[in-house]
Amino acid sequence: MLKLRGHHLICLHFFNGEGYDSAFVENLKDVLNRSQKEEIEVCEGADAVCEKCPYLKGDKCGYDAQADNEIKKMDNKALMYLKVRPGARIKWQEIKEAVSGLFPQWFSEYCVECDWKKVCVKNQDYQKLRA
Repeated sequence: MLKLRGHHLICLHFFNGEGYDSAFVENLKDVLNRSQKEEIEVCEGADAVCEKCPYLKGDKCGYDAQADNEIKKMDNKALMYLKVRPGARIKWQEIKEAVSGLFPQWFSEYCVECDWKKVCVKNQDYQKLRA
């Protein structure tokens, strides 16, 4: 079963083939492929995306001193917007439908200042939701 944390349930919809390094990008492609076929278990903390992240230190994000706490807050907000809890089992299509309805709030709260925005803006789904 594919395990994904809160903000990845939203942000993965805007993946555009870019990432930290080739191992990370290949993992993202695999996660997205699996998400179409497998049930997803909502988890807290490091997930299938984090497995190949060069900043993962144990089970925490080591991007910078505040990253792990900020990501946990973002995860909690994503789960609130999606109306799911850790441990829930969901289908990717359900999340995709929910993302289109919550995107304006998510964008104003997280995308505007996000380091990944320059990547997401190239994604067609992102562009449609912003239009």
